[in-house]
Amino acid sequence: MTIKNQYKLHMKILKLSLITLFTITLTSCKKDGKTTDSSKDSLSAKKDSAVVQEFHKEYYGIYMGDFAGKEMITPEEGEEYEGDVYKKISLKINKITKDSVYGQSIVDGNQRPFRGVFNENTKSFVLDEPGNNKTDGRFEVSLNKDSLTGKWNAFNKSAVKSPSKNLKLIKKVFVYNPNFMLDENSDLIDWENPKNFIEKYTDEVTGKTEKYTTSKNRIASDAVFKINASKQKLTEKDIKNLRKLDLEIIKNSVFARHGYSFKKATYRNFFEQTDWYIPVSNNVDNDLSPMEKENVALLNRFIKYAEDKYDSFGR
Repeated sequence: MTIKNQYKLHMKILKLSLITLFTITLTSCKKDGKTTDSSKDSLSAKKDSAVVQEFHKEYYGIYMGDFAGKEMITPEEGEEYEGDVYKKISLKINKITKDSVYGQSIVDGNQRPFRGVFNENTKSFVLDEPGNNKTDGRFEVSLNKDSLTGKWNAFNKSAVKSPSKNLKLIKKVFVYNPNFMLDENSDLIDWENPKNFIEKYTDEVTGKTEKYTTSKNRIASDAVFKINASKQKLTEKDIKNLRKLDLEIIKNSVFARHGYSFKKATYRNFFEQTDWYIPVSNNVDNDLSPMEKENVALLNRFIKYAEDKYDSFGR
């Protein structure tokens, strides 16, 4: 064999050796990489499986009742005075762990998360709202069977009318029921939106006529006790002669049945007169049935052009 042929053979063997070595190295890297990824996956699985232990699930749920504090009240006549103002509040306990309690509060349609601690010995909670809203504060409440009682104190006492309030709450169970309606003895007056009217008075003796201003309030009719937009498909004939307030109540009854927390006091005042209204969410749009959605759309069309009936009432 010539020197030239020997050189070619040597180079061919060297080339095959390098290819084999590269293949072995690459395979080893892949195996190593796979082992590493598997280790990572194993650690992730262990981390995901480390579920935080929960305690006292029997205390989970919604507690609802009075939220009372002292505020300055301005009467229609006379001087301003300090008196008790009652509102409705919901406290929802979502989770209790060894170190923390999680949940939310709902007052005046304002939904705020809270976090705190539970003392097993005294069966009491200390619950703090975030603090980035002027209405935020701390709840200090004690548990007695199905009731919560205690106090709430605002973080920023100068930012709210009543910086300290008392709570007396009872555990409630929220359920959606399309049959829920306003009680027939409900107050159907909208106290939140009075309107001034110019009236005339003629003295029978002198015959002199004078004008004066009087305040009147919207009033609903008994149609709100008969029409249920969660159970019946409404037609234009059903609602065309109703007052604007009737239409608003019938429409918002749909949302109230699903636990919507109303920001407008007008609607809260109507539904808080019932024992079934429990606010649990500030958005229930996805919970409405197709028929309810169609009825709401129809009611909205008529609300836009409907008129109200006003009358004079004393409080």
